[in-house]
Amino acid sequence: MIKIIISGISGKMGARIGVLASIDKGFEITGGLEYSSSPVIGKDIGELLAIGKIYKKIESDFSKIAASCDVLIEFTSPSATMEHLEAAVKNKKAMVIGTTGLSKDEADKIKSASKSIPVVYSPNMSIGANLLFRVVEEVAKGLGENYKAEIVEAHHDQKKDSPSGTAKRLGEAVLKIKGEMPPIHSVRLGDIVGDHTVIFAGNGERIELTHRAHSRDAFAKGALDAARFLIDKEPGLYSMKDVID
Repeated sequence: MIKIIISGISGKMGARIGVLASIDKGFEITGGLEYSSSPVIGKDIGELLAIGKIYKKIESDFSKIAASCDVLIEFTSPSATMEHLEAAVKNKKAMVIGTTGLSKDEADKIKSASKSIPVVYSPNMSIGANLLFRVVEEVAKGLGENYKAEIVEAHHDQKKDSPSGTAKRLGEAVLKIKGEMPPIHSVRLGDIVGDHTVIFAGNGERIELTHRAHSRDAFAKGALDAARFLIDKEPGLYSMKDVID
């Protein structure tokens, strides 16, 4: 059984990861993390997730409970992710990182940490979105210079980073082939989970490639797949492509 600690356990993503993990016999939730002033600190994780008591309390200090897990799953803020990354290295614990809005310096710190621990780092954990990265690259290659690309992404109005990490990654797929980053248009409205469309247009036709997340379960399931993948892996920086393959 894979023992996991979920950082941001009371957030929308953290909670869905927790619920799905609780019904998967391959996982045991050994801890949950939240910021120190959160009103859920000290509460039973199972009661928070409405799955029944599991007699594990929500903590604010990862170092305090790190020994109880195999993998830390992290979907929080850049600052919290960096703090937990440092503790994961000290405690030799694998990490799944889905936090977005990281700076280049913070991404470099993840890369450096991966020399000591195995890390899956991806702006999007869903299988479909990661397949879209591949498809976009192939389409950009096939269409040639007469087709221009732009990206439209939409998320809920509480999402802090813009453009999304997924949109940036899609842009990088185009950049790799065409040598320039396509324009990215961001929409923040209502409770949209996550829509991404890459539009390739030339004279007389266009191709639109779209991924729509119907719920956060696609990302949560991907995060658990990534945690499962990391067991017994050597230190290194892995992507969802590695998990899928």
